[in-house]
Amino acid sequence: MDNIIFQVEKEHAGIRIDRYLSDNLEEISRSYLQKLLKEKHITVNEKEIKANYKVQEGDTISVSVPEPEEPDILPEEIPLDILYEDDSLMVVNKPKNMVVHPSAGHFSGTLVNAVLFHCKGNLSGINGIMRPGIVHRIDKDTTGALLICKTDSCHRILAEQLKVHSITRKYRAVVQGNLKDDEGTIEGPIGRHATDRKKMAINYKNGKEAVTHYRVLERFGNATYIECQLETGRTHQIRVHMASIGHPLLGDTTYGSVKNPYHLQGQALHAMVLGFLHPVTNMYMEFTAPLPEYFLKLLEKLRK
Repeated sequence: MDNIIFQVEKEHAGIRIDRYLSDNLEEISRSYLQKLLKEKHITVNEKEIKANYKVQEGDTISVSVPEPEEPDILPEEIPLDILYEDDSLMVVNKPKNMVVHPSAGHFSGTLVNAVLFHCKGNLSGINGIMRPGIVHRIDKDTTGALLICKTDSCHRILAEQLKVHSITRKYRAVVQGNLKDDEGTIEGPIGRHATDRKKMAINYKNGKEAVTHYRVLERFGNATYIECQLETGRTHQIRVHMASIGHPLLGDTTYGSVKNPYHLQGQALHAMVLGFLHPVTNMYMEFTAPLPEYFLKLLEKLRK
């Protein structure tokens, strides 16, 4: 059984526990969290609580996630926005609110379920039955270009390109506040948060090297539209790095303000450009995922 501990900080006080945990445990669905609450797998300060409990500053929340049985991951006929496809790989444009691969509480409706159906099960098996074809991932509420491998040989070559940072990954984001410089580089090792296991942080002791380059595309006074290029690919890298310089992403209630004036569902972050050497032809290929509708509407509001 996996035991996860959270220490509630001042800015999160007063939030319902199911919402607090849903914001901090992206890979576990809210309905599964409510099931865990009902089955007394979640305690606050070592006491059982109800699903409508509102967390308080200093609360210690313990979540015991039972070890899952190895489930059957089933193909599901879910529409895919395919940017490119051949016999070796495909590039898809992932929508908001879609989890990339199955995990506790998310065994259906994921991108993996969709590509299993589309590819009739012909996906690389290097990452096991839970993550067939998945070389890299993006967060549930991040949209954009994602690479899927159909063969093990393709997977190995592209995983090596990721490792040596030769894959082009450019993101679009809207951050809080007015960035001082037109461009810059943020360097800071990223690792697990000291007290919050599901949160990442700048961690000089146990973190891995992380480098993010950014440039300003448009300024709105109280917000800034930027492009970020990843040199490394750590979990939540852009979200952690931008928050570390005082400019968290709009809508990111995990690393920024719990206030969400633009009523965004998660962070304003889009994986726009993905480029790599094709593992069979060795030719460089680059794909652009158009900005999603919610992002365009946000820019429209900010411009007004």
